[in-house]
Amino acid sequence: MNARDPERIERYGAATRINHWIVAISFVLLALSGLALFHPALFWLTNLFGGGPWTRILHPFIGCFMVAAFLLLSVKLWRDNMLQQRDWIWLRKIGDVVNNREQNLPEVGRYNGGQKILFFTIIVCLACLLLSGILIWRQYFSGYFSVDLVRLGALAHAFFGFVLICAIIVHIYAGIWVKGSIRAMTRGWVTPGWAWKHHRAWFREVTRGIQQR
Repeated sequence: MNARDPERIERYGAATRINHWIVAISFVLLALSGLALFHPALFWLTNLFGGGPWTRILHPFIGCFMVAAFLLLSVKLWRDNMLQQRDWIWLRKIGDVVNNREQNLPEVGRYNGGQKILFFTIIVCLACLLLSGILIWRQYFSGYFSVDLVRLGALAHAFFGFVLICAIIVHIYAGIWVKGSIRAMTRGWVTPGWAWKHHRAWFREVTRGIQQR
């Protein structure tokens, strides 16, 4: 909670927000370029990147950049995303979550169980996309691997790309569904009421820290 403004609690600092939006923009570019290369019906999307050759050149480099940016973000957020017993209880009560029966849910820390599962899903997908991407990166690496392994890498790349796109769609939907979440990542703060309703254990930690100053 901001001592100068009791109606605001800082949720994300400027560096974290900038890092998040760098990852987000990179993801959009990767999704569009990846879809353009995935199926001929979507090849027209290559016009956004200067044509087919440029799309094939830029896609893997943007991917490496996104992995590096997310690595920095995940290091900062890792501790807060460790699953605890209350998170498993929260996940088992997903029906109450969907129906906004907050009174039936355990107190949530900085992130709830769903957010933590999403966090690790993104990590797994990015790791698999990086490894499979290296296998099929024709310009530099694919020549060192067998044809069968490259084909398997292409299949894995498409699969984990699809899973990642679905995961990010869920992330965006949840951010819109829980009013005030987008403001947290654009302006960096939330109201005490928002924190109390959605992340009560985190609210207690934040306010306890300020009271002890």
